[in-house]
Amino acid sequence: MDGRRDHGFVVVVNSEEQYSVWPQGRELPAGWRETGELGSRESCLAHIDDVWTDMRPLTLRREMADGTGR
Repeated sequence: MDGRRDHGFVVVVNSEEQYSVWPQGRELPAGWRETGELGSRESCLAHIDDVWTDMRPLTLRREMADGTGR
């Protein structure tokens, strides 16, 4: 570890329902929003493991459900 304490992270999600961990208070990249979950990096990753059960992007899941997937 680089000496920083491991806290102050948020779970973020994009429009394709892909999740990531981001440092709390840091400006989010375009297209990402906070989910409201915050804590240590490990607790945020554990939350993502619980909620992100299908790794396919949302548009692909919709295409496959509609029968238009490749």
